[in-house]
Amino acid sequence: MTRRPRAFEPVGEGVVVDVAPEIVERPVMPSATARKDGRWPLGSLLGGAVVGLLGLWFVTAVERFILDLLEREPLLGRAAAVLAGVALLAAAGLMVREVRAVLRAASIDELRSRAAAALETDSRSEARAVIVGLTALYRDRPETAEGRGRLAAAEGDVIDGRDMVRLAERELLPALDASAAAAVTMAAKRVSIATAVAPRAVLDVVIVAVQALGLVREIAAVYGARPGTAGFLRILRAVFAHLALTGGIAVGDSFVQQLLGHGLAARISARLGEGVLNGLLTARVGLAAMDVCRPLPFDALKRPGLREVAGALFDGAADPEAR
Repeated sequence: MTRRPRAFEPVGEGVVVDVAPEIVERPVMPSATARKDGRWPLGSLLGGAVVGLLGLWFVTAVERFILDLLEREPLLGRAAAVLAGVALLAAAGLMVREVRAVLRAASIDELRSRAAAALETDSRSEARAVIVGLTALYRDRPETAEGRGRLAAAEGDVIDGRDMVRLAERELLPALDASAAAAVTMAAKRVSIATAVAPRAVLDVVIVAVQALGLVREIAAVYGARPGTAGFLRILRAVFAHLALTGGIAVGDSFVQQLLGHGLAARISARLGEGVLNGLLTARVGLAAMDVCRPLPFDALKRPGLREVAGALFDGAADPEAR
């Protein structure tokens, strides 16, 4: 005969009851921000004042030129006034486009920050805001149409914020990640081949720089940034800051030997080795651009590595005598 369990109150001075510790969520760590020391931004004030003075000088110089031309040659003066008006309209259009590009890049940065916060804190509200932003960002992209449909159908069935962000990553970003990785691979191949046959070292620098700049712009466009000049410079600065933080610039002979093997690295020619190094550097820049331009951090999907995007360089270098 078994006895049924009964609840009881502990009595007596020597009775000690162990209570399980309360489970609490991890606090959200504040993001690192620049320290404000209360000083005036004198450098920014100086730069703004100089730009303003140059702008005023240019406007008054053009005005004097048009007025003088109207007095001497009225027909040419009218033509100059029309050209000045067209230039002003074009400048205004460029300014609007640049502002929209900067705001678009800033919105992608905000999406990535909110997604990281949702993954850290499991916040459903943050995850919901991320999904709304992603859907708005890619509503005109046909390659995400099917994923957007599946995401909308399954969103109500997911409770946790982390799972919502991971679901959005799996449904919306695989095709974009594949396009970005393919762009990195092609750029690395072009740089590797071009620098292997370039006769001068200065041409290597030019080729790598041009291809890296084009690759950053292409990856930004893949993820929806569509950068103008100012937006592109902002993204480029973030890419190289990311590279500096992760040590991606330091690609040396030991790294190539690690990937290719000591015997193979010793057998390939010097120029082919330089081409592989330059291709690896370009691929590293492309991977950093993916980290910076992607609206979500890599979590549910695996982040591509050098072996995935630059493996063809090693295959091409494996048998130089077969060329």
